[in-house]
Amino acid sequence: MDTLLDFFTQTALGHPVWMWGAFLGIVLTLLVFDLGVLNRKDHEIGVRESLRLTAVYVVIALLFGVWVWNSLGSDPGMDYFTAYLIELSLSIDNLFVISMIFAYYGVPRQYQHRVLFWGIIGVILMRGLLIGVGSAVVHRFEWVLLIFAAFLVFTGLKMLLTKDEDEGRIEDSAFLKFLQRHLRVTPFLHGHKFFVREKGMDSLTGWVATPLFLALVTVEVADLIFAVDSVPAVLAITNNTFVVYTSNIFAVVGLRAMYFAVAAIIHRFHYMKYALAVILMFIGTKAFIAEFAGFKLPPVLSLGITLTLLASGIIFSMIKTRKEAEAVVHAALKGESVVHIGPKPGDDVKGPTAAQDT
Repeated sequence: MDTLLDFFTQTALGHPVWMWGAFLGIVLTLLVFDLGVLNRKDHEIGVRESLRLTAVYVVIALLFGVWVWNSLGSDPGMDYFTAYLIELSLSIDNLFVISMIFAYYGVPRQYQHRVLFWGIIGVILMRGLLIGVGSAVVHRFEWVLLIFAAFLVFTGLKMLLTKDEDEGRIEDSAFLKFLQRHLRVTPFLHGHKFFVREKGMDSLTGWVATPLFLALVTVEVADLIFAVDSVPAVLAITNNTFVVYTSNIFAVVGLRAMYFAVAAIIHRFHYMKYALAVILMFIGTKAFIAEFAGFKLPPVLSLGITLTLLASGIIFSMIKTRKEAEAVVHAALKGESVVHIGPKPGDDVKGPTAAQDT
């Protein structure tokens, strides 16, 4: 018993093992309840169900932030909420990519939750590795933080200057082409299965991937690419590994639960990228000011500026896309279906030969 107690009181990445265990226990409990109880059977998740599940995740994340505030102090607590908010805002763009991935592979809505769920497992592992390595490097070589800051400013400027038509398409992905060349894939979906046993041209039975597995891998790669932006952004706010990791995971889990509520209106957030670009540049500039001017922005002010930029981006995007939204409502009243998840007709997005297993 004493040995077990000693283990949990030991320090890992600057914090007791029991704190890490408590966090992972909360997340795993939520995921088991999600898949084992709420979504044990494949079904199409509606807006209300999505919002209810999102509310649960958000409330738990906020309560966890209050606990961090009380346990570690006001500054780490404020940093947690700032990091959580930034990760949420940056992940909005990721939702748009996920919707395009589902459209490309022809994944029916009743199977999309399964892909998102197992994708979270990958997020927990990959983000843990990235944050662990990044935090260790920053602790050992503080000047690396300036490289992260410069990268954030560069990424923000790139987002501001890049036109929509310049952005890459899924079908042009070198990674996707590699998978299609080297992985045996069935031409159609097989329910919610990622792999099935089939006979090949050599008459031997073996495991073959389904398009649903390709969708899962593509979502994971997309998240890894987005993590390259979000992880340095949060590390530029705080190098507290526990705060960085917990805020990241809670934000990703909550936003993926929200996916089904915002998927149909994701185009209304089209102009959010400009606000996200400014947020990235603000975080990067803040790190330079702290290093060269010796002035560290108070956490509460940093959180307030982030909130203001995010709210401004949402309002601006809603105003700019209002006419399109009115056209959607007008068409719906006439009995026309014009709400699309992912690319719209005429975007020339060709999916794999797989359609849907109907």
